[in-house]
Amino acid sequence: MKASFDGNTVRCGRDGQALYEQSGYGRKDSEGLRLAPQEALYLLHRKKIEIAGYDLDSLLAAFSGQPAILRSYLVYRDLRERGYAVQTGPHDFRVFKRGQRPGKGESVYLVRVVSERDPIRFTALIEEVGTAHNMRKQYVLAVVDDEDELTYYEVKLPPLPAVPLPLPLPPVSGELVGRSVLLHIAPQSAFEQAWFGNRLDDARLLISPLETLYLTGTGVLSVSLDGSIVPAGDVFLRAQESDSELSQKSVIYDDLRSRGYIPKTGYKFGHHFRVYSTKKPHSDMLAHAVREGEELPMSTISRSVRLAHSVKKKMLFGCVYRSGIQYIEFARIKL
Repeated sequence: MKASFDGNTVRCGRDGQALYEQSGYGRKDSEGLRLAPQEALYLLHRKKIEIAGYDLDSLLAAFSGQPAILRSYLVYRDLRERGYAVQTGPHDFRVFKRGQRPGKGESVYLVRVVSERDPIRFTALIEEVGTAHNMRKQYVLAVVDDEDELTYYEVKLPPLPAVPLPLPLPPVSGELVGRSVLLHIAPQSAFEQAWFGNRLDDARLLISPLETLYLTGTGVLSVSLDGSIVPAGDVFLRAQESDSELSQKSVIYDDLRSRGYIPKTGYKFGHHFRVYSTKKPHSDMLAHAVREGEELPMSTISRSVRLAHSVKKKMLFGCVYRSGIQYIEFARIKL
């Protein structure tokens, strides 16, 4: 099929509308069919159209001024080769169910194309995923690595299901020892039943900095040093001296505890927390706290997802968003 290219747009005449009707290519207008650059490249590659004076290489060069056109084309081609009808927008691509196309079905995925080195800004991501959810679509990140191979990740904003809250804890006093707090308390106490602290010996329970901040914040724990009460703000400042991430970690820790979850250190997994929803031997999730407006490279997120999958856990990032905490779940998928 003959097509024309004016240096900006590839068009097929009215006979090209068959491409739209049969396979969902392009967008119809008064002049026939207008093709997005990715569509034109793919159709030229598949020998479905001919453009005088252009082959795939020269057309790709002509579109080279458009940001990340090669990366975008690779994802478009992969989706088409998997049997999906694809249209550009409102993110990068709208992807339809197999066997359906524009005008004859609904899109199921909204796809954003990124490279493995692109920074992921969580605030913007939350807004995009929220938009997709409101449109009843799955939000997918299509990641192109340095060797031009593709990996797809579904991104969700999961509402954490309700977990029964533990019984109220009795007020207690503790002694500040370094960054931790020492409680003189018998084994099998209410604190241990709620999974606070680590037993030093039969008479002593060590409370971590994050546990200390949570318990002082809820009014359960008062902390003293050399016989004098230490204000909660001073406890925080002491702990922060050796933990630059304490602020965002504390916010997520407090939120998870308030929802009935049990966050414990995730150091062995390379993350801030391993999270238990019940008192069972293994945690359900890994959680990492990010500051409001923070960015992480996609390569870092990919490693996190791979590790979480290998230990059969969900991977969540907790982010301060507007007036609350929003959790973002990444999961590798096969389309």
